[in-house]
Amino acid sequence: MTCNKSQFFYIWRCFNIKQELPVNGQIREKEIQLIGVNGEKVGIISTKEALEIASKENLDLVLVAPNGNPPVCKIMNYGKYKFEQAKKEKEAKKKQKVLEIKELRVTPNIEEHDFGFKSKNARKFLEDGNKVKITVRFRGREVNNTKAGEAVLNKFIEKLEDISVVERKPKLEGRNMFIILAKKA
Repeated sequence: MTCNKSQFFYIWRCFNIKQELPVNGQIREKEIQLIGVNGEKVGIISTKEALEIASKENLDLVLVAPNGNPPVCKIMNYGKYKFEQAKKEKEAKKKQKVLEIKELRVTPNIEEHDFGFKSKNARKFLEDGNKVKITVRFRGREVNNTKAGEAVLNKFIEKLEDISVVERKPKLEGRNMFIILAKKA
């Protein structure tokens, strides 16, 4: 069967599980502990016998616990198992919440209209479930008057206190002073 590059990529992406398990001929042990199709323990048998049993049922012999003494193998449909594992991983990824930190930059002498606009944006970001980092940039001699920057940040805290909690107090790093706000629980 020939498959072009796009088909190969699709198949590879579809069955993307973390750990490939040894299957059928890849199993090198002489004796194994066998688990049947329905999960019942068959016992300790040779690998050849286990492969014959699996081939009679048109299923695969999969090494599930290589560190056991003897190693444990299970008879199952390996393709179906890989598909279900990929499906579980995909579901887990869907349920993950990626937290973003949105940054707003202001100056220590911000005008009232600009302040209102920035605080409205910060409120929107917080309502969406993101954290907000508000940074005051000091240029030139403004660094000598850090109290003005701290006052602006405290004004943001006051304006957004109904929906946010301060995660990091105003802190000066170089020419920037910032706070981080998170949504209230």
